[in-house]
Amino acid sequence: MARWWRPELGLAVVVLVLGVLVVAGTLDVSAAASQLGLGPRFFPMLVGGAMVVIGVFYVADVLRGGRADPEESEDVDVDAPTDWRSVGLVSGIFLAFAALLNVLGWIIGASLLFFGLSVALGAAHKGRAALIAVVVGVATYALFVWGLGVSLPGGPLEGLIQR
Repeated sequence: MARWWRPELGLAVVVLVLGVLVVAGTLDVSAAASQLGLGPRFFPMLVGGAMVVIGVFYVADVLRGGRADPEESEDVDVDAPTDWRSVGLVSGIFLAFAALLNVLGWIIGASLLFFGLSVALGAAHKGRAALIAVVVGVATYALFVWGLGVSLPGGPLEGLIQR
């Protein structure tokens, strides 16, 4: 492979391409603006545009000779093995969330997702984690459905929640 190719350039190109794909995919979204004047395209366009800008600057930096700094953190043990149990739990929780989202609805599914992830990643106070997970699940539902006008599945709570 040519001398100019490095792993940093691969990551830079991936960020740039993903940004372009997000922007291009968002252009197909057509829905009315919400009460706040922000439609469902606002945040994806914001994130996609930021990824394109970051990707362009990152590619330019790498091509000019920029390199990533080596890991120097105190709490990182580079010789420690991968915690495959945590990787499996987090992956399983995300897959379960994706599979059950339409059945459980956003509020219940997201609350279980956030709680499961916090426990899998070592939350000390499970009661507090459960309470925070429910608050975050309801808040994200309210933000997307009532604030942005995005339709999320209601699940068993469909009759209790007004759009």
